[in-house]
Amino acid sequence: MFARYKRNKIIRRLITILAVTASALLQTFVIQTFIRPSGLLSGGFTGIAILINDIASLYGGSFSISLGMLVLNIPVALLCSRSISPRFTFYSLMQVFLASLFLKVFQFQPLFDDPMLNVIFGGFLYGISIAIALKGNASTGGTDFIALYVSNKTGRSIWEHVFAGNVVILCIFGFMFGWIYAGYSILFQFISTRTVSSFHHRYERVTLQITTMHAETVIKAYVKKYRHGISCVEAVGGYSHKKMYLLHTVVSSYEASEVIDLMRGEDPHIIINVLKTQNFYGSFYQAPIG
Repeated sequence: MFARYKRNKIIRRLITILAVTASALLQTFVIQTFIRPSGLLSGGFTGIAILINDIASLYGGSFSISLGMLVLNIPVALLCSRSISPRFTFYSLMQVFLASLFLKVFQFQPLFDDPMLNVIFGGFLYGISIAIALKGNASTGGTDFIALYVSNKTGRSIWEHVFAGNVVILCIFGFMFGWIYAGYSILFQFISTRTVSSFHHRYERVTLQITTMHAETVIKAYVKKYRHGISCVEAVGGYSHKKMYLLHTVVSSYEASEVIDLMRGEDPHIIINVLKTQNFYGSFYQAPIG
């Protein structure tokens, strides 16, 4: 059973690496093919790096977008890492590093001269690049780190605040470079966000209802790796009439597959029911003991 768990873990890691690589490559393609030729501005830290470069160009200078993505993402990732899964943080930073590298290595050429075509196709593909990373249990970094950190700490979503921050950045962009470009950029972000929502719901919480005869072993393995609360009650099987235990815990959607694999590795006969959690009140992320 341990060998199978280890094999599943390796396969899962390979899938994540492929996902973040594909995401970084597609993100690079969109930036070079649609965003930069049309003078658009994406959201998040990538958009901030692009904005800094555009402002520098007004004064005859330049600022590396690749370097900006790293400089902005690394400190935030380190600050938020204690409240976010180390694996999630690592692979999200890997995506940022790869995207920065690909921006230096590849030189994709523009496809369209029409700004609206660049907005539509660019926004869609940029959203796909984010969704690919999320499907691989990673992210494209930036505001995802901040949003997930605050969500874990407070139990509240701050995506409306992230959107407000993007609006402020776009207002600065529009004031300095023209409102028509800001308008196109807002449409670009709207299409990108809708695309992500169509393929993946960011960081939802799910409830795991677990039935096992080896509660102590499963709980010990779970609390050793994850800092979420878990409850346990005794029960009797309706069919077998054997003593068993019902466990109950709430985790983030990006953690669910790992938690399930971990528990199945401890008990191959475990039964796990995954339920979507609409609302959650209380402490989601437990402080370390001691």
